[in-house]
Amino acid sequence: MNQTAVEADYVPTWEEVAHSHSRFIYSVAYRLSGNHQDAQDLVQEVLLRVRRGLATYRPGNLEGWLSRITTNAFLDRVRKQKRRPTQPLPDDPDRVVEGSSGIDAEIAQRDLPDHLQSLLSDLKPEYRIPVVLKDVMGFSYEDIAFQLDVPIGTVRSRIHRGRSRLRDALGVLEGEGS
Repeated sequence: MNQTAVEADYVPTWEEVAHSHSRFIYSVAYRLSGNHQDAQDLVQEVLLRVRRGLATYRPGNLEGWLSRITTNAFLDRVRKQKRRPTQPLPDDPDRVVEGSSGIDAEIAQRDLPDHLQSLLSDLKPEYRIPVVLKDVMGFSYEDIAFQLDVPIGTVRSRIHRGRSRLRDALGVLEGEGS
């Protein structure tokens, strides 16, 4: 059997996924959530889901599968927050010690300027997710449609609307800077 056929049928272990793909998962999670803490929480949730789901994983596009799990975990979190809104605790410098953001956050933040990440975070999830998957992560329209389980036309429409909203917001920012 040739090497390609072996790779096509290969199902990685959980440890291999956690070791080799955790940065990828973090990058998707960070772009969707917009902050380091939420991204770290999402990575943990994704890795738990991967552990449960590896038994049913069909070899193929592993990053696409991981991206879909990350996206679904993010959407589940958004839905949960809508059902149970929370009030952030007030900043109390005597009780909160700020830790290091870690190397993953530094890498993620270097890839996209803060003002763009902030604008992405302001988009509704229905637009943010396809824009992040297409423009930041580089997935094809077909892969995004599969990951979100929506028709490709819906993906194209959401990306167009998301990009339009980003352009409008950038125009407002540029007008303020003048």
